[in-house]
Amino acid sequence: MSKPSNERQAIEHHTIAVHGANLQVLVGGEGPEVLLVHGFPDDHTVWRKQIPALIQAGFRVIAPDLRGFGESSLPKSKSAYHLSHLTNDLVMVLDALHVEKAHVVGHDWGAIIGWFFTMGNQDRVLSYTAMSVGHPLAYAKGGLAQKLKGWYTVAFQLPWVSEVLIKAANWTALRTFTGQTEEAERWIDRMRRPGRLTAGLNLYRANVDLILARKYPEITVPVMGVWSDGDRYLAESQMVESGKLVKGPWEYHRMEGASHWFQLEKPMETNALLINYLKHHAA
Repeated sequence: MSKPSNERQAIEHHTIAVHGANLQVLVGGEGPEVLLVHGFPDDHTVWRKQIPALIQAGFRVIAPDLRGFGESSLPKSKSAYHLSHLTNDLVMVLDALHVEKAHVVGHDWGAIIGWFFTMGNQDRVLSYTAMSVGHPLAYAKGGLAQKLKGWYTVAFQLPWVSEVLIKAANWTALRTFTGQTEEAERWIDRMRRPGRLTAGLNLYRANVDLILARKYPEITVPVMGVWSDGDRYLAESQMVESGKLVKGPWEYHRMEGASHWFQLEKPMETNALLINYLKHHAA
């Protein structure tokens, strides 16, 4: 006997202990698992327009707040935000929920984490969708266009100074830099809490070596890259060139008329693209 629709779509919130932190994780739906990984300065709510659609389409959604973000706990040391910890957090989330394999979808820093998670755990990845940020080697070799767009990654290295400038004049720099209105209020409300802004900036500070080119493990699972033409921070080339660094099946899609946060601005297009892709690469 099948379960009622509202029961299949029930959403729960779990607290999952990882090394050095407790993560708040949204879990909802039934079916193949989809792990949604947010970036800076977001939390799992950046997926609020995708989660219902994915559940309705027959997937089980897992959407954590990364350490230091949302309602997850707040490690204070910069080293706690190194990619090795962030990727291991995802492993522990899947383990705690008894998930053997999942589709992984990452945006912004979540895309970077997703690339590293996929490279290190290919036996647990059904497919990977990288939104906005391409393969770390393609990013590092992105040329002048990407370096100009990514100037802020250097500015964020300044401890204390960056925090003061971002918060000055009622967070004017954040509002101007992102060009967001509704989301800016969400971000500011969360980052006013002690230590939260620094936690987000520690993503940049603990992983500054990403700007250097290096050799990475081959990726053999299916990968889809999605880039939006209004992205202020990332050049299209760093996503397009990622296809040359993926040994498995590769797709690239260009989202027209949207900013860096295209999943919020173009939810219908994003959801259709994502659901079609995930169903095509079902277990």
